[in-house]
Amino acid sequence: MSDFLTSNNICAQNLLRLVSRGNAIIAELMRLKDYVPPVFSLDSKPIVQKYGSIIIDFIYFKSVSTYEQKIESDPILQETDEELRNNFSDIISRFYLAFESVHKYITDLNLYVDELGDGIYIHQSIDTIMLNEEGRQLMCEAVYLYGVMLLLVDYHFEGCIRERLLVSYYRYNAQRSSSTRVDDVCMLLRSTGFSKISNKRPANYPEDYFKRVSLNDSLIEHIIGRLRSDEIYNQSLAFPHPEHRSTALSNQASMLVIILSFKPIMLHTHTAIMREIVDRFFPDNWVISIYMGIVINLCDWWLPYKAARTALNNTLESSNVKVIAQNYGQKMKKLISETEEVQLAVTLDESTIGSLVKLVRECNVTLHWILLHTAVSTISLEDSKRSRMLKQLIVTESKYNISHCLQLLLSTAQIEQSVKHLYKQLLFGKETKWLRDKKTCVERITDLAQIFGGNKSLDGIERNQNLHAWFLEISKHIDSLQQEDARKIVQLVQALEEVQEFHQLENNLHISQYLADTREILHNMLRTGNITEDTMISLNIVTDCCYAWNIMESFIDTMQASIKENPPTVIKLKALFLKMASALETPLLRVNQARSADLSSVSQYYSRELEKYARRVLQIIPETVFGLLAEIVYLETNAFKEIPTKLPKDKLKDYAQLDDRLKMAKLTYAVSVFTKGVLSLRSVPLGVLRVDSHRLLEDGIRQELVKKVTLALDSGLIFEPKSKISLLQKLHNLAAIIDGYRKSFQYIQDYININSLKIWHEEITYIINNAVEEECIGSSWISEKSWKYFHEEKHVSISDNNITTFIGRLARELLRITDPRTTIYIEHSLAWYDLKTQTEVLNYKIFSKTLEAIGTPGLTGLDKLISFYIITELNSMIHYIEKNIRNKMWSSTIDHFDTILNSVDGPKGNISKFHSSIITQTNKFCPQLLEWILRIGHYQLLKKKIAYELNTACKFEAKHMEAALQTLNIAILFEINKQNNNEQNEIEKKELLRELNIRLDWAGISNPHNNIYIKSPNINNIALIMFLLTILQLPKLYYCKNTGTLLSKRPQDPLDAVIFVIGILTILRQCTFSAMTRYVKYLCIYILSCVTSDSVKAGSDGESEISNILHILELFTKYSGISRSLIFKEIPIIIMDHFQAKTSK
Repeated sequence: MSDFLTSNNICAQNLLRLVSRGNAIIAELMRLKDYVPPVFSLDSKPIVQKYGSIIIDFIYFKSVSTYEQKIESDPILQETDEELRNNFSDIISRFYLAFESVHKYITDLNLYVDELGDGIYIHQSIDTIMLNEEGRQLMCEAVYLYGVMLLLVDYHFEGCIRERLLVSYYRYNAQRSSSTRVDDVCMLLRSTGFSKISNKRPANYPEDYFKRVSLNDSLIEHIIGRLRSDEIYNQSLAFPHPEHRSTALSNQASMLVIILSFKPIMLHTHTAIMREIVDRFFPDNWVISIYMGIVINLCDWWLPYKAARTALNNTLESSNVKVIAQNYGQKMKKLISETEEVQLAVTLDESTIGSLVKLVRECNVTLHWILLHTAVSTISLEDSKRSRMLKQLIVTESKYNISHCLQLLLSTAQIEQSVKHLYKQLLFGKETKWLRDKKTCVERITDLAQIFGGNKSLDGIERNQNLHAWFLEISKHIDSLQQEDARKIVQLVQALEEVQEFHQLENNLHISQYLADTREILHNMLRTGNITEDTMISLNIVTDCCYAWNIMESFIDTMQASIKENPPTVIKLKALFLKMASALETPLLRVNQARSADLSSVSQYYSRELEKYARRVLQIIPETVFGLLAEIVYLETNAFKEIPTKLPKDKLKDYAQLDDRLKMAKLTYAVSVFTKGVLSLRSVPLGVLRVDSHRLLEDGIRQELVKKVTLALDSGLIFEPKSKISLLQKLHNLAAIIDGYRKSFQYIQDYININSLKIWHEEITYIINNAVEEECIGSSWISEKSWKYFHEEKHVSISDNNITTFIGRLARELLRITDPRTTIYIEHSLAWYDLKTQTEVLNYKIFSKTLEAIGTPGLTGLDKLISFYIITELNSMIHYIEKNIRNKMWSSTIDHFDTILNSVDGPKGNISKFHSSIITQTNKFCPQLLEWILRIGHYQLLKKKIAYELNTACKFEAKHMEAALQTLNIAILFEINKQNNNEQNEIEKKELLRELNIRLDWAGISNPHNNIYIKSPNINNIALIMFLLTILQLPKLYYCKNTGTLLSKRPQDPLDAVIFVIGILTILRQCTFSAMTRYVKYLCIYILSCVTSDSVKAGSDGESEISNILHILELFTKYSGISRSLIFKEIPIIIMDHFQAKTSK
């Protein structure tokens, strides 16, 4: 057998590599099942409307040109198609490669069989391979794995989704692939009509599906024949009892069921053969696991096949099922009792190992039957009434209880681990122990010889030369023993019994005890000699639980309930996780034998799946801890009084609150008990991964912290139009809740051995960043290539419908309250006032309260979200201007005003006519631009207030860090001005600036008015457009001496001058610096034209407009930081002083 897989046997190595590849393909299919992009399901009306014309099934191939022409002729479809290509081409390619590998697998298998038939491999043929044990196994596995692949593809990737993925690959990547191979893959994996949702079996399924690429018919017959008659894995050695025959043959039975689908004629008509198969493989079972816990029920699977159905009917007789279920029910009850007794035993030794192995075998056989026959079928072709009745009958007759089943499972796993550990120790120390026992035996027998020879004296023992010589001879025999001499050891034990009996040596207690101890040591030598690796191999076969890989999902709730009731139960789960980890040997066996490069990825996949399972089970501990923490939070926030610095003696009892503190102590103890439970796991090896219990606990606590805090933020930041609770009050309430969580989390850190402050800050930051990212993705298309999730595009619109997170709702509420259409911002009082009632609606304190409620990460996240809003508005506005500036009317209007302003006299001749022409010619496009400018300015004002609040908090809480960042920022700006163009330095500079910018934003050391949000637009006359827009707004404003600012003349036509100027500044800042200077120059030209115009008289509207525009100029220079000398170059200082004097009166 071993000769077949030698490295120089090319025939065997090719077959081994093929089987190895089959296991790797299945792992890849299982991995990809969780990453199907949701848009390819087309399961909602909006998605169908958007993508239905682009994501197409195989109907596309009937009229390729028609579909392509439809997409090319529609700009919207073209844009959507390009977005799909950019965002999903990588994952689509990954799916295609997996599908293609299935086709390549069967193609290579057929090629290998043809080569065997053509005599390519010397002295090798299908017959010679099937005569070899390893060859027989590999050939059967090669065909069986192909069947499993096809079933998994059809189960996890519905036919319509499969077709859409293949068509998308063909459209986006056809140039990189062979069209012939794509055609072949499409032919193999086109939709079969099967859907796991409908539970309806398509006609002739799965045999027609399996025939799409035909296999050698004689090979299938040969394999079925071997599987029927031979025992290809020899597992009966591990299951010697006749009752365990079906368990011993379970793997072979699964292979046979799959391979029979390649030969459906047998299932339909070969009654005798099917009867033989059922009698051998399914006399007492009908539910099987075909691969790593993928369960099928033969009652439904063989329902369309007359011969198979008839043969199985004997097994499925109600009386037979009833007897089998009762038998296994009684066994389970008995084994639970026996395993509990074994667990109560203090120690295990080699004398009990035989009985323990037998107990482990019995437990595993019972669990194998019970778990499979009470499980829900993974691949359910038809959910027949009979199969449901049989399952109910089993549950009733076996008195199945999931808690009892879990109890047996845990006990069995623990005993298995103990036995395996003990056996490994015995195997490792076998040689040493055997030699030590032999030496002890020789010494004892020699002592007896000396006693009878008179060399040593013992009371009541006379010299006996015959016994002296006999014992010396025996000692020589013992000394010459080898480990293989088991029969000789038995004879020596018998001889020692006979000498004691014939020579009446039992009358002397010393001699009798000496002989008894010697015989016991010889028995130990016999047991030690019988310890071989074969027993360990048998034990591994018996304890294999790959059949339950998916079934264990159903035990999660029961496990968690058990842990919640009794935390030390966790230690038992360690043995169960180790038992499940041993299931990885099945899919990895051939991959490892072939020394395949896929070993790492396959083992990583199954190990990760097991790790996820362990985390899900143990997540109940953090959940329970946080349930207790909620009670601690209540005590911290509502029950305990704040203890003052100085406390009068007579008030001590009032502040003691003994009952509440006792309750707190009990809750804390309960937390520590749960924590101790999970920490008792220490380090658990799960396949190729090793999970540390402390890390497991910390990750679980982080997960629960995120869940609870997110829930608090989501429920606390819900705003309704008619709500009587103000924003300030909501933030105050939220701050109290979050502070309670923070204090309680900090309180329990020593009892659960974690760094609470670090975890708190990291997870709060994660929550805020995640919410901001989700909000941004919900508001616009963002290219998302992460495999974790794929988002659908939504139109750019910052409306209530798109606000999905607490941070978005908070931002929207702030924007609603401070809306420039209903409020006015008064700079001197740092507050917003209602335009109609002139009452204060919000002031600067709102940002302090926001900081208190959601912390620095929250305020920084709000700042990021508002920045995103600004970018969205800027892009929309620039796109609007770029689109319309190509319009002849626009361009001629702008050129006209540009000519006037750049002429020698400017508009001095008739300023009123100039103003009128601005109103008539620009009034059509200005309202839309004004909306964008006001929104941008509004956002910028909020960002400014946020930056101030962050900087103030940083100065108080981390003044040294704030000072250091300020200094570093100044130093770096100085260095940048040196203009060192070294490419290496440029890369380092960008990284440094990026890191510094993040820290400056968090510390509030930034001026939003100077921020560059978008790439500089290519609009030459942007300054002129902003100037015209400014002039158009002048009649709406008047200067209020009480507030010292410009206010709207009519509340029905509101305009906040501060927000307007900030908006203009932000737009011009995105362009070159010259755009800002040109804007200032245009304002100065207009002011001079107005001053020198004859139409401007004291007290007239013209004088008011000059005053307004001068104030706007003042605001612009204040916020932009432009030097006033630039203004004085254009306007004489006397004019500025004159109007300032008039407004101050």
